[in-house]
Order: sequence, then structure tokens, then C-alpha cells
Amino acid sequence: MRIDEIIQTGGPPVFSFEFFPPKTDEGEQNLRATLSALTELGPAFVSVTYGAGGSTRDRTLELTKWLKSELGVETVAHLTCVGASADALRATLREIAQAGIENVLALRGDPPAQTAAWQPHPNGLTYASELVELVCTEYGLCCGAACFPESHPESATPLSDLQYLKRKVDLGASFLITQMFFDNELYFRFVEAARFAGIEVPILPGIMPITSAKQIKTITALCGASLQPALLEQLERRTDDPESVAELGVAYAALQCADLLARGAPGIHFYTLNRSPATRAILSALKLQTPWGSSSSTAMVTDNSVNPMLSLSHPFASRSA
Repeated sequence: MRIDEIIQTGGPPVFSFEFFPPKTDEGEQNLRATLSALTELGPAFVSVTYGAGGSTRDRTLELTKWLKSELGVETVAHLTCVGASADALRATLREIAQAGIENVLALRGDPPAQTAAWQPHPNGLTYASELVELVCTEYGLCCGAACFPESHPESATPLSDLQYLKRKVDLGASFLITQMFFDNELYFRFVEAARFAGIEVPILPGIMPITSAKQIKTITALCGASLQPALLEQLERRTDDPESVAELGVAYAALQCADLLARGAPGIHFYTLNRSPATRAILSALKLQTPWGSSSSTAMVTDNSVNPMLSLSHPFASRSA
């Protein structure tokens, strides 16, 4: 089933998980056990990432097919432009379609390790928007794209980042998943600005439960997401107590998700880091409390009569990428 059909405006929230293919057979066995445990929670879909430079292509496709055929879970295959010609991308898309997978997350992708800057393949695509167009026009698959509440690290300005996002939607992207964030106001202000820019597709917030202080600092430094000072202070206090860090991470993410859903977010996309305990605890608590019961769909519908980009207090008016 197509993800844009699963995410219905005003319908129940959508919960989804993201995993990355491990590099070893042992790691893959562990991941399959994690997947089996998490799919018991009934996710709307599961996505499988694509390594830098397409380094996990075969494992990505293998896991995606296994999720779809063996576990019966709707899947989204990540696909990037890095290190692949346009013909190679077409071959991958044919394999995805032949496996009965209807959904692709189209990304430009990160350069391989030890590579100073991203370079397109000489016979490939330069931008994610070109990949979106290829997926939609030549294969008719449901295509999603990434978006950045704090702007893409390479964007000149937040406004130019939104304009580029609008192009991806105009070319066929029918749902969006955000980069991780730790301040919900960033998400709601971003959605407000996106709606004013004419981007009307569902925008799923991406949440990463913190399980390691060192790891989350590394990840946020790479992707440009910010950690709020109060949260960072609490993490610093627990540097020598990994269990306490994980407890804080689960509690913080649970509160964050509850607030997002109560204020109208269409669901939550969990960046699991291939672990199940934190995500299981958070999602189980959310399903017990159903904080979306009194939702007013704040995140899906906004007043387009006022341009949020013009407000000096609005983070998109002053912050550069």
C-alpha cells in the first residue's frame, strides 16, 4: 500500500520505524530479531536506509523484501543518487517494483567516508529532486522525501531550503519525513512555513530516542540538528551513567511524541538505531495514553493568511544554514 494513502489527514496517527542494514551477517541476524519484536507493535511502515555511496544496496533490498514478504509489513526503500549512474538507479527501481514494494524515499545521499565533498556520478543525478522525478514519472511509485526543520546543512538560507523542498513536492514527492529534532517548536514552525509555501503533503516528524550521550552528540554534529541547552546539561550530568542517559532519553522522547501528537502531528517516525527497547517503551506508552485524542490538527492545517517567514521572531526569518 502507498504511504500517501496510509497517512490520512485527520485519521489516526501513523507510527513507523527506520533501520539501517548492518555490515555483518551476525549484525543482520540481530537486526532481524529486533525487527520481529518491533513489528509486533503494528507499525504503519518500516524504512530501510541506503549506506553512503550505495554501500549497503544489496542488504537494503534484501531486508526490504524480507520485511514485505515474510513479516507482511509495508516497507519504504531508501534510494540515493550517490555513486550510481541513472541507469543503475533505474535497475534498482525495477528490482524494487518487481518485489511488490510500492514506496521509495528519494535522497541525494551523503558522500562516502573520507570524501571531502559530495560529487555526482558522471552519468548520474545531481539532486534529490531529479531522483523524485525519476521515481514518479518512470515507475509510478509512491515517493517520499526528507525535510529539515533546522534547514539542510548546505542550504544558503532557510527560505531557499523551503523553495527546494517545494520543487521536490511539485515533482511528485507525496509525503515528507523530517530530520531529527529535539525542540517541538522547530517542527511546528517549519510546518507552518511549509504550508505557507504551498507544501500540502503530510510531514511526519522524525524522532530519535537518545540512548547514548556520546552518540547523540556525534549524530547531531553531522546532521546539523541542535540539542537544547537544558537537555544537553542533563546529558552532561549523566555522562558516566549510560543507564541514566537511556532512561532520560526514553522519558524525553515520550514527552516529545505526546506533545507532537496532541498538537496534530500526523504520526511519528522513529529513528531506532537498530534497537528495540527504547522505541518499544515509548510507543507502548503512547498507545496506552492516546494523546492524539483531542488533536486539533495544528500541524496539518495552518492559517495561510499570515506569512510566517516575515516574522522576525520566526527562526526561519533569521537563521542561516
